[in-house]
Amino acid sequence: MTFFPKISFQPEVEEYLSKVFKNRELVAALGTQEAESRYQSLLSHLSHPPAFTTARVNTRLASVRHVKKLLFDEIQQQFKGLNVPVLEHPEIQDILLIPVIGPRRDITRHECEVIVGAHCGYAVLRGAHVYVPGIISTSKFLKAGDLVSVYSDIEGKCKRGAKEFGGIKVFLGNGISELSRNEIFGSNGPLNGMGVRMIEPVYLSPSFDNVLSSHLFLQNLPSVVVSHVLNPQPGERILDMCAAPGGKTTHLATLMHDQGEVIAMDKIANKVKKIKQNAELLQLNCIKAFCYDGTKALSVEKRGDEQGGPPFSPESFDGILLDAPCSGMGQRPNMAYSLTLKELTSYQPLQRKLFTVAVKLLKPGGVLVYSTCTITLSENEEQVAWALETFPCLQLQPQEPRIGGEGMRGAGLSLAQLKLLQRFDPSAATLQGMDITSLQDSREDDLISLANKDCIGFFIAKFIKLNSK
Repeated sequence: MTFFPKISFQPEVEEYLSKVFKNRELVAALGTQEAESRYQSLLSHLSHPPAFTTARVNTRLASVRHVKKLLFDEIQQQFKGLNVPVLEHPEIQDILLIPVIGPRRDITRHECEVIVGAHCGYAVLRGAHVYVPGIISTSKFLKAGDLVSVYSDIEGKCKRGAKEFGGIKVFLGNGISELSRNEIFGSNGPLNGMGVRMIEPVYLSPSFDNVLSSHLFLQNLPSVVVSHVLNPQPGERILDMCAAPGGKTTHLATLMHDQGEVIAMDKIANKVKKIKQNAELLQLNCIKAFCYDGTKALSVEKRGDEQGGPPFSPESFDGILLDAPCSGMGQRPNMAYSLTLKELTSYQPLQRKLFTVAVKLLKPGGVLVYSTCTITLSENEEQVAWALETFPCLQLQPQEPRIGGEGMRGAGLSLAQLKLLQRFDPSAATLQGMDITSLQDSREDDLISLANKDCIGFFIAKFIKLNSK
C-alpha cells in the first residue's frame, strides 16, 4: 500500500542505483524478478515515514518505566484520549516506541493553503508542527486562526511568498495558522516561531516540542543500536569522530554512566555548539566537544598532553564511533532526492580518509564501529571489503543487539562476513497503514517486529583491532 509516489532521483542517479540493487552477485542469489521487486519496494518505502517514532530515554535521570508513564500521559493529552500505546523494546532497553497512525485518507482539504519546503514537510510527517522558516507560500488572504491545508513542495520549485502554486505538491494534513500572511512574509515578520499548528496530520505522531526534553532524545532506532554495538564501558576513552548533533555522543556517555571520557568532533562550529547544548540538557559531564576536521585528527608524533583536544596521539582511544558523512539515502521520508551522481559518489573517498585516521587512533584490542544512514554498496559493504584488505589488523566482529538484516551481496564479501554486518532495509517490511483498530488488534511482539524492520535505511559494521605489532 503506497500513499505517496515513489522517491524520485535524477536520471543518472536512478540508473546508478538500479545497477547497485540488481548487481550480478545479488541477481544470481535472488533472481532478476525478486531483485527488481525488492528494489521497487525500497523506493516506495523511502517516500513514507517509518511506522514508529523512537525516543531514547536518558537513563541517567530517570527509569524507562517512569518516563514511559510520563510520555503516555503526554500522548493521551495530545491525541485527546486516543489510546496509542508506548512500547518498551525487549532487546534495546533504553528506548520507547510510539506507533505512527496513518496514512489517514479521510481528511477533508481546505481552500486556504500553506506550502512548505521539503525538509519541513518531512518533519511534519514525523510529528512536527510547521515553523515559520519552513513556510514558502500561503494563500493570498491568510489570517491568523484560519484552518489551512498544508502541502510540501517536494521539488523545490515554489517561489517564496507566492500566492498560489500549481506545481507538484504533497498533502500533509490540516492545521490552524498562528500568523497572517503579512506577519509571515512582511519585512518585519517573525523569522522563527510556530507558523501552523497541525491538528489533522496525514500521519499522526506525537509532537516532542518542549516535551520531556531532558528525559528523551528523539533518534531513529538503528541510530540507538549503533552505540549499543560499540558497547563503551565506564572509564574508557571514546571518540565520536563525526558527532553532530550529539545523539550518539550523549548515548555513549549515558552507557558509560558518565564515567570516562567521550571526545566529540565536528568541523562545523554551530554543530559543535549543538553537541554541547545537548550534553548540558541531558546533564552529562564526561563529553568534550571540539570543532575539528576528523581527517586531521591524528597527531604525527606522540603527545604528552592526552587531556587536550585534537590532534590526538596514535592508539589513544579504547573505542571509536565513525558515523560517517554519507549520501543519506536511507533517511525517511524522502520523496525527491536532489544530489547528483558526482555528489553521491564523493562520499566514499572522504569516508576512507576518516576510516584510516580512526584505525590509527584506535588502541590494539579496541573496537571501531562504522555506520551510515545510506543504502548504497559503495558506502557500506564495499567500504568493509576495502577496510579488511587495507588494514590486516582489523577483524569483523559479531554485533549485539542484532536487529537489522545481514549485509547486501555485491561487494565480494563472503556469506560469513555478510552475516556479521547489520543492514537495516526498510523494504524488509510490508508497507502498510496503521489505524487504531489494527493497532489494538496487533500483538505487541508483532509491533516490535514491525518497528525493527520499518525504520530508516542504515548500515553498521563492527571491527576489533588486533595487536598491531
